[in-house]
Amino acid sequence: MFELSVQRVFSAAHAIVMRGEREPLHGHDWNLELIVTADRLDDDGLLCDFHAVQAVVDEVIRPFQSSNLNQVAPFDRVNPTAELVAKHIADATAARLPVGVRVVRVRLTEAPGCAAHYHPRHT
Repeated sequence: MFELSVQRVFSAAHAIVMRGEREPLHGHDWNLELIVTADRLDDDGLLCDFHAVQAVVDEVIRPFQSSNLNQVAPFDRVNPTAELVAKHIADATAARLPVGVRVVRVRLTEAPGCAAHYHPRHT
């Protein structure tokens, strides 16, 4: 099995609801690491082109850049926690990847020392 990782940073604000109370709106520089895997390499010896994965991730996070996540789908309906943002990024990226390439993990850091990890289940 082979893995690749790509990293991105985007700036966005959010106000999550905890125990029924919405916290004040505040911003983060979100640091994203997304890891993909495949069982075999292509004829060129690549799992997948790094640039292709970066382009997909950039497309997924573009609506979040310099925004209030509470006003951007799906977080206009879903609590924009780091955990749910990580899951959304993983799921939206996975849906756009080449056949045979799977998302293994998303690590999303909203502040130094504070990261959410999401590991999609593969069947």
